[in-house]
Amino acid sequence: MSDNKFNYTYSAPTEQERREIDSIRRQYEPQSDKEVKLQKLRTLNGRVQSIPQIISLCIGVLGLLIFGLGLSMILVWSLYVVGGIIIALGFPVMLIAYPVYNFVLNEYKKKYGGEILKLSDELLNEKQD
Repeated sequence: MSDNKFNYTYSAPTEQERREIDSIRRQYEPQSDKEVKLQKLRTLNGRVQSIPQIISLCIGVLGLLIFGLGLSMILVWSLYVVGGIIIALGFPVMLIAYPVYNFVLNEYKKKYGGEILKLSDELLNEKQD
């Protein structure tokens, strides 16, 4: 006799696989107007917060490198006068990093503040409706 059997095996995805599938699927679904506005609000807020940080960190690190060069000239090469002058140049550069951060942050708040407030008002009013 011949064995003509039909075998079928079914296995449902696990809960973890379902969550992963769902998260991938949500990436390809069209975004609602609210999601687009929220993403734009996050982007603008990130820009306002991160750009002043980056600028002030670059200034601070530059000042620190100049200061370190002067310190190295004094400690390693015994160039006291030149090292002292370079330290005197690097120290103020480090000191202005925080005021530059505040200035740039305030400028970006002025630049993007109106748009951020408008978007946040729209999003808050959508939730109440």
